[in-house]
Order: sequence, then structure tokens, then C-alpha cells
Amino acid sequence: MDPEKHAAQQHEFEGESPKNFSPEGSEPELVWTEEEETIIRRKIDWHTVPLVTVLYMLTFLDRINIGNARIQGLGDELKLNENYRFNWALSIFYIVYLLVEVPSNMILKKVGARFFLPLLVCAFGLVSIFTAFVTNFEGLMAARAFLGVFEGGAMPGMAFFLSCFYKRNELLFRIGIYVSAASIAGAFGGLLAAGLAQIPAWGIASMRIYTWRNIFFFEGIVTVIVGGLAPIWMPTTPATAYFLNDRQRRIAAERLIRESRSNPDGAVTWKHVKRGITCIHTYTCALGFFLINITVQGLSVFMPTILAANGWTATKAQLYSVPPYVCACVVAIAVAYASDKTKQRGLWLAGFSLLAIAGFGIMRWSEDANVRYAGIFLVTIGAFPGGPGFLSWAINSEFPLLCTQPDRPLLTRPPTRLRRSLCPRRDKRLGRQSGNRRWYRLNVRLPSRPPLPLLNRY
Repeated sequence: MDPEKHAAQQHEFEGESPKNFSPEGSEPELVWTEEEETIIRRKIDWHTVPLVTVLYMLTFLDRINIGNARIQGLGDELKLNENYRFNWALSIFYIVYLLVEVPSNMILKKVGARFFLPLLVCAFGLVSIFTAFVTNFEGLMAARAFLGVFEGGAMPGMAFFLSCFYKRNELLFRIGIYVSAASIAGAFGGLLAAGLAQIPAWGIASMRIYTWRNIFFFEGIVTVIVGGLAPIWMPTTPATAYFLNDRQRRIAAERLIRESRSNPDGAVTWKHVKRGITCIHTYTCALGFFLINITVQGLSVFMPTILAANGWTATKAQLYSVPPYVCACVVAIAVAYASDKTKQRGLWLAGFSLLAIAGFGIMRWSEDANVRYAGIFLVTIGAFPGGPGFLSWAINSEFPLLCTQPDRPLLTRPPTRLRRSLCPRRDKRLGRQSGNRRWYRLNVRLPSRPPLPLLNRY
């Protein structure tokens, strides 16, 4: 062979980018520019993130409005302030939520998010409407249990939906935006409760709607309307997105496959479930998310009660619950953005957890109402960034990939230095001729359990 031609072929092979690589016999390689990918990503942003944010805001609003309703007369009318009845009304929701969360998301994976998620939203919106008509503690318990059934798959389902459209380094910022809807819901919840409680009693003589009943009824109506309209705007997968042209659909799907080296639309089997259960990273993130959620969920339903205990009126307590949530929303989005840019999760989560601890200390030992109110700010700012942090850390980390796909060839085309040492050009057992290129496929077994100190990076 001509030495110059041989050198040119060697240079072409060594400098070949994985984005342009195509094995023999496959379809023509798909090549795109960064500008094209940016345009596609922005289109996906516009058609997924705002919608998911609104849906989760309604999810959280219907979950925590029981705290707003409590100080508007629900607690006294249904005698929730005795024998830990209010605590039981909260707990039954989370017990059912926990039981249906995984099965609900397995159904979502099978049937698709476009119609299943809006169906859940409409269902718990109807439950909120029916809660406006309960007349005793038993009826409230039943309503909260059904609310848990339909909300159980909503939040993780929305996170999974976003993960089907974004690469790992793009995901936390988007999840941070939509999970920040929890703080937006807290802010709007206080404002809406203060306004809706002022609506005069209305309805038929046998069932009047007033004060706390207005909160459940009208918030449920809005939830059902938005959930019913959601499928019109919501895409199904990148490969079928209606707002992209044919080339953009191919790029949107291919960029995820090349990053994860697997098909994100593949079916879930029991083998995948088993590998997910035995992956240590699952438990690391689950424990962190559990501990953070104790603070976020508890504070969300009890904040109106805590503020009312400062001696403020019900309306003033509702309005004073707004500023802490607004600050939490801004900080959660900022932390998500910074975490994506620095590619760090653990450091940000640990640092802001210290703020929450300081806030709890102030609320526990201070007797001054204004100082305790400042402590609530520290708790919300420190706790709310943790939800999207742990959630996206679990979804987009490389380590779940290692735990859940040990049988796949994790390195299909090794980097140049490794290729030179393991794949000599004349070794016919590892390489084969393809036109004027050579390509190699290796099955390189990587460890399925990462060292714990490495869990901070994805």
C-alpha cells in the first residue's frame, strides 16, 4: 500500500469522532452541528418545561391546600385539632402515595406520558373538587387516600418524561425549574386561599360552599381544566415530536442514544427492576430525597399553622407564607443551573442543607415572631433545592447506567490511546476492514459498583 495513502487512512481513523462513527452495514451516519442541537433543545424546552412546571404546580397545590384550609375553618369543623386527626389526614396520603409510586411509573413507561400524566392530573383535580363536599373526618381520610393514588406517579413521572428529552448535563436545570413549581404552588396557595376564603357562601341549601370549601373546589376546577388541555401541547417522544421536522426528530433521538449507548424508549423488564433495586446509587439518592422531602412536604402543609401560631390572623398568615416560597423558587433554580454548570451535586446539596439546619434551630429556640419568620426563610431556601438535586442525580448519573446495563458493551469505540494499545491495526480478531476505514467493537467490562467517594459527580 502507498505509505502516504496508508498514513491518510490512519489519520482519518484516529481523528474520527464518535458522533460521526457508523459501523459497516448501518444507515448513513447522522451528523449535526452544535447550532442545530441548540435550536432543537430550545424547541423542546418550550414544549415540555413550561407545561410540566404548570402540571406539577397544580399537583403540589392540591396536595398542600389542606394546610391552608385548616386555618380557614376545616380544622374546627371536622375536629382535626384533636387526637392527631390532622396528622392522620396527612399521613394517609403519603402511605398510599408510596405504595402506588413505582407501579404507576411502570404503567407510564408502557403507555406513554402524553395521555397518562394529564389523566392523573385530571383525576386528582376531581378528588380536590370532591373534598369540598366532605362533612366528616372519615370522608376526608378517603379523599386524601384517593389523592395519593393519583398523585403517586405524577412527580417521578414528570421527571422521567423530561429525562426522555434531555442529556444528563441538561437535565438538572430543567428539573430544577419544574420542581421549583412546589415553591410557586406554596406562594400561590397562600394568595389563593386568602382570596377564595372571602367568597360568600353559595350552593344549594343542603350543601353550602364557603371559606375552606371554596379552596378545594376552585383549585380542583382549575386543575381539571389544565389537565384536560395538556395532551394538546405535550409531545410523546423526541422521535415523534410534532414541533420538529424529520431531520430534527432524528437528531433529537440520536443524541440521547449516543450519549447513553442505549435506546431510551426500550421496554422495562423485571431484569431492569432487579438491577435498579440492587444498585447502591438508587438508595443513596432515595435516602437523600426522603430526608429532604420530610422538610419540604412538612413545611408546606404546616407553614400556615406555624405562622398563625405567631398570633397573626388567618388572612395575614396566608399572605405571609408567600415570600419564603418566592425566595425558595429563585434559589432552587439558581442552584440547579450552577450544579449543571459545575457538574456537581453533593457539594451544593450539603451546603444548602446547613442553611435549613440553621433555620430549624432559630425556629426551635427563638420566641420572637419576626425572628422565627426569618428562620422559615432559611429552611425553605436550604431545603427546596434538594428535591430537584437528588431527583436528577438519580436519573442522569452514569452509575445507574453501569448498574442497570452490565450486559451491554459499555465501550463500543475506545479512545485513541486505549485503541492503540488494545486494538493493533493488524489484529484481525478485533478489527475488520470497512471501505477505507477500520472500526472496532470491544466488550469492556467495567465495575458495576462505583466507589462511594465518586458519587458526587455524574
